[in-house]
Amino acid sequence: MTNMLNKILGCLYGQALGDAFAMPAQVHPDDTERAFGWLDSWQPAPADHIVHAGLPAGRITDDSEQSFSIAQAVIDAGGVTLEAAVNGLVAWYDRVDGDNSPYVGPSTRRGLNALKRGENPRETGLWGDTNGAPMRIAPIGLLHPGDIEGAVADAVTVCMPTHFTGPAVSGAAAVAAAVAQAVVDGVSLEDVITAGLHGAALGATHGRRWFGCSAPFKIEQALAIATNNSNTRIRLRRLFDEVGATLNVPETVGAAFGLLAMAQGDPKQTAILAANLSGDADTIGAIACAMAGTYAGFDAIPAEDVAVLEGDEVFRSYQVRAIAAGLQLMIEAPARAR
Repeated sequence: MTNMLNKILGCLYGQALGDAFAMPAQVHPDDTERAFGWLDSWQPAPADHIVHAGLPAGRITDDSEQSFSIAQAVIDAGGVTLEAAVNGLVAWYDRVDGDNSPYVGPSTRRGLNALKRGENPRETGLWGDTNGAPMRIAPIGLLHPGDIEGAVADAVTVCMPTHFTGPAVSGAAAVAAAVAQAVVDGVSLEDVITAGLHGAALGATHGRRWFGCSAPFKIEQALAIATNNSNTRIRLRRLFDEVGATLNVPETVGAAFGLLAMAQGDPKQTAILAANLSGDADTIGAIACAMAGTYAGFDAIPAEDVAVLEGDEVFRSYQVRAIAAGLQLMIEAPARAR
């Protein structure tokens, strides 16, 4: 395995790891603790789960599915285009029978229904302010090793059909930029986080103006909490109470960067922290572990966890290793041309 492929697989499998491992977490950390104690092993969703009731241990959700579907559409198109973003989202929506699925987020559903009515994809995302954009953007960052501006530009394009508000684009740009930096050999975790902050600032200049706090502010707030000297549970609770863990984009992305820092870039530890954080844990975990997996590489994900993911029929259906190979070809083609 080349180091580039190790990084790509780390991103894709990391995304799925954070998503599926944190999937059973409850909305509030007290409820997660009552159900599981410290959640550090693969578990099915509790029967009373507000979203995921009935899902088996190791099941990925819409976070990873949309990410993989967009990645495949970009590979098929030979590059990141607005049409590819639309095609990837619509393909996923049809695949899961989105009209009848409880797992489709509000902004994604609104935007895709508008697209299906034939509306302009440059306008269908102007009300999208929830966290669907950052949760599915990581593969776009892979396509731009070390190129923060390029990663942000393509993130803007992918956000447009469903999540074209300032906070959504800023959050997605932060993740894409962090992944773009993390895919470079020999970078430090500080480099990755700094790139994410830069991407968030660049992304905030795009999309419809929207109310609420900024993603850079929430990332900085989360990093301050994550790097203090209190114990892990206290820091997690502060992230939940002070940064937030809802569908709000600055909260989601801020918490994800905080977990990445707390876990020092280790993918499995990041997934465990996301699960115990609670809130929209699968989305926060997917984002944080995609960044961690890119930074640390596929080899850093324990083999037993890879086996759990590959044992999930939904994960297998996306042929993730083939997607990784396709992304690798896209990344290496410009280098060969030079």
